[in-house]
Amino acid sequence: MTTEPLRIAVVGAGIMGADHIARLTDRTMGAEVAAVVEPDAGRAAAAVAHLPGVSTRTRIEDALEHDDLDAVIIATPGPFHESVLLPALEAGVGILCEKPLTPDSESSLRVLQAEQKTDRPRIQVGFMRRFDEEYTQLKALIDSGEAGQLLALHCAHRNPSTPPGYTESMLITDSVVHEIDVVPWLVGEPIAAVEVRKPRRNSLAPEGLREPQLVLLETESGVLADVEISVNIQFGYQVTTDAVYERGVAETGRTGGLARYADGRLTRAEHLTYTTRFARAYDTEVQRWVNAIRRGTIDGPSAWDGYLATCVSEAGVEAQATGRRVEVAYAAKPAFYDQLG
Repeated sequence: MTTEPLRIAVVGAGIMGADHIARLTDRTMGAEVAAVVEPDAGRAAAAVAHLPGVSTRTRIEDALEHDDLDAVIIATPGPFHESVLLPALEAGVGILCEKPLTPDSESSLRVLQAEQKTDRPRIQVGFMRRFDEEYTQLKALIDSGEAGQLLALHCAHRNPSTPPGYTESMLITDSVVHEIDVVPWLVGEPIAAVEVRKPRRNSLAPEGLREPQLVLLETESGVLADVEISVNIQFGYQVTTDAVYERGVAETGRTGGLARYADGRLTRAEHLTYTTRFARAYDTEVQRWVNAIRRGTIDGPSAWDGYLATCVSEAGVEAQATGRRVEVAYAAKPAFYDQLG
């Protein structure tokens, strides 16, 4: 790899893709946007309007063939990930794939099989919470044992509203999937079972969407993480985690916005979107990924981690539909991923 900036194609120019384009252009050292892959011509043109010389393509294969790429960032909806991952793996470029790896475990296993035909793990999955300062502090406290053993986690994932087409299963696959990744990372062991309970429905939710919901994640040793998922709560975007130890409690995610005292009231600002709540985490994630590509490795969740999260999401959707506790089944971990530690 040369010392020249890494040439990166961003696949998908929606909210997340546009955010990554701005990040690579303005805040990431050692990288540049070489191409934007987006079938919507208007969206593609808007994405590169301030980037003279950047190619726009409708197919990842064309970008891989013509744009001399070192890496790709995949920011399309999950159902389109496999069709980008497979040619990118064949081309031997570095890959940062936003969650999920793929929408189901069967297709995730196909991606794992394709990656194992290469020389080393090349896919990093975009579970950005592992790069958030408060989450990394929380993990360090858990690992240190300073507060005794971790007993339980109370998590909340709240959105102001949902976009058109948001379905009940997306509560698990698009939202709680972040807790599904970060809980085993914090605890240091896999999730063994999932339960879902449904309290009184929020009347402000779109017709047909039953929410909020409570998702209970149970790890192998019995650590329980309850997740409140509320996606039409109106006031803002909020993600919190309270960790219960043998000696005390640690909490993350409380708003850091401006507190204002006026007219006999205390008000405090809250984030409205994940792109601001986790802005620094995204910046850190992408910079470390770029640095890792130069070393010939990845620096974050692997495709194997993405597969594990997909298995738990499938169990969660089943628990959501049936009301039963559902145990999670995983394939055996390939030795190929042992090199990541």
